[in-house]
Amino acid sequence: MLPCLNLLSSNTNTSPNRNALKKKRTNRNFKVWAIDAAQPFDSEAQEKAKIEKNRKLKIGLIGFGNFGQFLAKRFVGTGNTVIATSRTNYTSIAKNLGVTYFKDADDFCEEHPDVVILCTSILSTEKTLRNFPIQRLKRNTLFCDVLSVKQFPKHLFLKLLPQDFDILCLHPMFGPDSGKKSWQDLPLVFEKVRIGSEAVRVDRCNSLLEIFEMEGCRMVEMSCEEHDRQAASSQFITHTVGRMLGTMELTETSISTKGYDSLRSLVDNTSNDSFELYYGLFMYNKNATTELFRLEQAFAQVKSQLFDNLHELIRNDIFDAESIDTDRKFPDDKKFCEDKNIT
Repeated sequence: MLPCLNLLSSNTNTSPNRNALKKKRTNRNFKVWAIDAAQPFDSEAQEKAKIEKNRKLKIGLIGFGNFGQFLAKRFVGTGNTVIATSRTNYTSIAKNLGVTYFKDADDFCEEHPDVVILCTSILSTEKTLRNFPIQRLKRNTLFCDVLSVKQFPKHLFLKLLPQDFDILCLHPMFGPDSGKKSWQDLPLVFEKVRIGSEAVRVDRCNSLLEIFEMEGCRMVEMSCEEHDRQAASSQFITHTVGRMLGTMELTETSISTKGYDSLRSLVDNTSNDSFELYYGLFMYNKNATTELFRLEQAFAQVKSQLFDNLHELIRNDIFDAESIDTDRKFPDDKKFCEDKNIT
């Protein structure tokens, strides 16, 4: 410390321009700028924004029909980059939604999306996946589906996808009609089938799920097997009843009740889905056949109760009528026979 002090002292005392420098410093014009008291936190905000930016995903959609477009709109709206490819050319629609569309699947893969979501129909899933140039995607891509059945895509992914791909099975249990205005409280069922242990892969999976969570979805983590068991007794039955009522061509009446209006709404919600989707729910969920038989048996049981009661009422009515006729008619005939000595 002492040498430094001496040096400083020496420099100060021996400077020939000391007075001029002091005067110059005294005459210097100073400008005072107001500093926002929150400035120390600006770095935190910038760091947070940086983290948020890093959490945004490049999401690739295979299949860009109604449901693919429905998801894309929300993904883009939450700040994610969305690319898409499909058999049909949706270039203009994609552009309006802020989505980059690729007619060629190879070009799509060269974009190296973080996440790939299969949005095809159930019936075309296997063919699409087998013909897709998966090898051109980046290693450990997160691969997802949004099919209404879950065991089928799970087993298909495990069989056909590279071992280093992550697999997340999703089922948004809503669609363009039921989720048109809001996703609030609508269930999103998911199973993390195979997610790598590296932090970046775990974060990527969580970032995708957070999109649905931030939109208000009710997050339900469930195995694909349990999903199909429950879906057969809820979703498949709903579609079946809706289609049955649809064939009856229910119309609005002047005395319609809320219950009746609910049935007509069910018809509207299910009739907008293609028969291909409905058939897929039946074909690729082994629990659907059991539920269809149960529905058939339940209808037969209710019908039997109705007709049994009806037959009983008719039978009683018939025998009551015979009893009345006998009381009125046969005594007269008997008296007539006695009077005529007819045996």
